[in-house]
Amino acid sequence: MKAVVVYESLWGNTAAIARAIAEGIGQGAQALSTAEATPTVLAGADLIVAGSPVLAFRLPTEQIRESLRSTPIDAPSPADLSHPSMRSWLESLPMGNARSAVFETRVRGPFGHATPEITKALAKVGYLSTTRPLSSIVMGKYGPLKEGEIERAREWGAELAKGMG
Repeated sequence: MKAVVVYESLWGNTAAIARAIAEGIGQGAQALSTAEATPTVLAGADLIVAGSPVLAFRLPTEQIRESLRSTPIDAPSPADLSHPSMRSWLESLPMGNARSAVFETRVRGPFGHATPEITKALAKVGYLSTTRPLSSIVMGKYGPLKEGEIERAREWGAELAKGMG
């Protein structure tokens, strides 16, 4: 099975979850940033898994990303803005017919979700969801991930692979 786990990650938490999901899926799965997940790489994929952090109660917008670039913040390191946003990656995604799944990283509480918008954008171009979204908890605004979240993501990836069988 060819599976591609695509992520937008600003402080490394979402990238870590993406790698764990790919490990759980197993052989043939790759975790790639939105810059690396080109249409050529996605061609022939059986499963597309896409995820991002939740910022300002939703999937990050270009305006939110721009504010991270220009506003001094109390983050332990600057946000990684070297790859396209998940939003812009989804907008450029060509039509396809692979199965899909979505995930997010967020702080605990009623602070919004990115997964509904990702699910809708994937479905619009033919990638239909196969399972419930994964929501991984980040402790504090910038991380680290809550203990056990990496293992939970790995297990979720294994469930995805089983469901594809």
